[in-house]
Amino acid sequence: MSETTRRTVFSRAALAGAAAFIAQAVAWVRPARAAESAEAAETAAGPVIARTKDIPVGGGKVIAGKYVVTRPQRNVFRAFSAVCTHQGCTVANVRGGTINCPCHGSKFKITNGAAVAGPAKRPLRRRRIKVSKGWIRLV
Repeated sequence: MSETTRRTVFSRAALAGAAAFIAQAVAWVRPARAAESAEAAETAAGPVIARTKDIPVGGGKVIAGKYVVTRPQRNVFRAFSAVCTHQGCTVANVRGGTINCPCHGSKFKITNGAAVAGPAKRPLRRRRIKVSKGWIRLV
């Protein structure tokens, strides 16, 4: 049988203490990292372009001349490019269930951006959005 020396006992105790310390540190860091990654995912959605309360049901709003956000139903939001597919004019407003271009009279559906009147044949380009806690963000 081998004899256990005092040095061996202290070495093993130190290793066990270090392992316990590392296990505790890992358990403490994991929840913080999970919260950080959830927060990063929320901000990774992109810039805020509108508040939900600013978009009327059955209508919409042109945002900064770049986007059109529509609200065909109470809890349904859509976003499109504000650039008309006919000749690149910026659409002016959302009225009567359509997104309206002032240049040549093109009109697009608020539900899907499809051209319904005027010289434009192609739909407005759809933009991906995320709606959360009253804010509308680009994705």
